[in-house]
Amino acid sequence: MSENPGTPLIVQSDHSLMMDVHDPGFEVARGEISPFAELEKSPEHMHTYRISPLSLWNAASAGLTPSHITETLDKWSRFPVPENVKYQITDTISRFGKLVLHPGPEEGQLYLEITEEYIRKELPGHKSLQKYLVPYENGFLIEFLHRGTIKQALIKLGYPVKDEVPLRPGDPLDVKLIETTKSGKPFNIRDYQKDASNSFLGDGKPGSGFGALVLPCGAGKTIIGIDVMVKLGMKTLILATNVAAARQWMREIIDKTSLTEDEVGEYSGRSKEIKPVTVATYQVITWRPDKNHPFPHFPIFHKENWGLIIYDEVHLLPAPVFRVTAEIQAIRRLGLTATLIREDGREDEVFCLVGPKRYDVPWKDLEARGWIAEANCKEIRVPLPEDLMMKYATATPRTGYRIACENPVKIEVAKYLLKHHRGEPTLVIGQYLTQLKELSDALNAPIITGKTPNSKREELFGAFRNGEIKVLVVSKVANFSIDLPDASIAIQVSGTFGSRQEEAQRLGRILRPKERSSYFYSLVSSFTSEETFGANRQKFLTEQGYKYTIEQWDS
Repeated sequence: MSENPGTPLIVQSDHSLMMDVHDPGFEVARGEISPFAELEKSPEHMHTYRISPLSLWNAASAGLTPSHITETLDKWSRFPVPENVKYQITDTISRFGKLVLHPGPEEGQLYLEITEEYIRKELPGHKSLQKYLVPYENGFLIEFLHRGTIKQALIKLGYPVKDEVPLRPGDPLDVKLIETTKSGKPFNIRDYQKDASNSFLGDGKPGSGFGALVLPCGAGKTIIGIDVMVKLGMKTLILATNVAAARQWMREIIDKTSLTEDEVGEYSGRSKEIKPVTVATYQVITWRPDKNHPFPHFPIFHKENWGLIIYDEVHLLPAPVFRVTAEIQAIRRLGLTATLIREDGREDEVFCLVGPKRYDVPWKDLEARGWIAEANCKEIRVPLPEDLMMKYATATPRTGYRIACENPVKIEVAKYLLKHHRGEPTLVIGQYLTQLKELSDALNAPIITGKTPNSKREELFGAFRNGEIKVLVVSKVANFSIDLPDASIAIQVSGTFGSRQEEAQRLGRILRPKERSSYFYSLVSSFTSEETFGANRQKFLTEQGYKYTIEQWDS
């Protein structure tokens, strides 16, 4: 219990915030600081947030002022808020709104209004901006096509642009939600899903209709995307991570709206349908014959009069799509993700090209309300056989990591876990195909990899969903946007070097609400680099509030 009930917050001079979970004011305080601070860790007793330039610009774009933020900190802080933190909040937010983008005086032009003279004088000196800026009144004229490029360059310099250029209306789409799905089940949108879609849409005025929504895997981000599409009633393009994810979107749209199969198209390597609602894959959009050729499928963004583009798993937005996203700033843009973490550090580009974070909800909140499953996370340390120890010791770091990942003892551990959870729907997930094939044979379980034909993938995923298959061995193709609602056990045998993104997605495979608890096992070779990378991966789980235990395998 805190010494001063009702003051759960400790604000530190490094801009980190510590929140006492056991303080009576915790729940209310958390809700009030989350719009301007990023959650970093949420273990059992003390949650840690951080105030960053990006979090403050997100807050400013939502209408929060420096005085509101500092008053909130004063209200909940157990000790006086450091003055340098207050100054930095005011200084950082003051940059938002000093550069405002308006329609230009002529068609094809934009006007970048800059309220501060020193900024107007500074910007032309930056090489990244020189060729785009034409002096005009209190700012510069910019060609319409350079709208996103300018926003990218300016945020790198610490100057976020407030974009108030109206978004164009797309072709109308006659679509409604239905109360009973076509599969015969009652359908209602949850309160937090409505809140998320309303946060994105805002008041419909300039400055709204673009941004990212952050919710856990299993929270129904697809439903939120559909709700936004229905409320807007405009022709929609959806970008998904792979064909299986694209077809899941199509199934959900046809099942829960008034649209028919004839109105929802697939744009993939196999099919090139353009319909009122079109679901494309990142792979086909970014395909080209070689690196010297243009991207032949980029015209899909321009040839149709889209009113909405949905980026599923926006944290995975491929670099080439950033480029085309910079060109389509006149279209409403919705990003959906479980985490805005990008291993390449390009979160600021999601902010300026897709839009600011409009909604976020902690994973554990939805678990407490029964909307996602309770998850138990365990790391099992597995000894490396003696005959592999010398190979590991003399190998290059990359080769050594693979030796550790493909530790054959993991097969024995996987067998034990399957026996312990006999009959429960289980995914065995890994990185290396040789290892996965060995596991498939040893466990007598079917396998899905990147080489598995889409028709076969659909067949196996379908059999897993309806209970015909209880164990499925999958490569990283199953990380993203695959709806396997009954999966309750995940056994991770290998993964990408310390990727928190991947950990989030793999955990998400078992978070669909269900009566039983879910278990997420990560098998790690003892005294190897896999432990080091595993520490970074498990950081994501503890940040989201999950208890993470480590056990030693004793055969």
